[in-house]
Amino acid sequence: MPREIFNHKNASSSVPLSPAVRAGDTVYISGQVPTDSGGNIVGSNVSEQAHQVFKNCQAALALADASFDDVVKVNVYLTDVNNFAAMNEVYRSYFPDSPPARTTVGTPLARLGLLIEIDMVAYAPK
Repeated sequence: MPREIFNHKNASSSVPLSPAVRAGDTVYISGQVPTDSGGNIVGSNVSEQAHQVFKNCQAALALADASFDDVVKVNVYLTDVNNFAAMNEVYRSYFPDSPPARTTVGTPLARLGLLIEIDMVAYAPK
């Protein structure tokens, strides 16, 4: 099955990855972190950072003509599991009804200052 790779001109990552990859009707969104187009971390708490991460996820989904309505699986990575409730409140605002399957884990992240990272899988037939 051929892959379709999506990148955007404002990609803030210096890491070799594609923000979105389509394989058939499935769209995979690489882990998104709370950075702006200049690579600067946005937000000083998990709620602020989570909103930026969802903004970045939405942009990556849009590259593949997908949206939050198409998301079937989400993985959330938190540097501090004590931030679970605050992250959950933000999460609910993006998936208020019929949320996708989700896994949330506590783990160190690759860059100092990151409190959250999220990756997604969407089912979005062309």
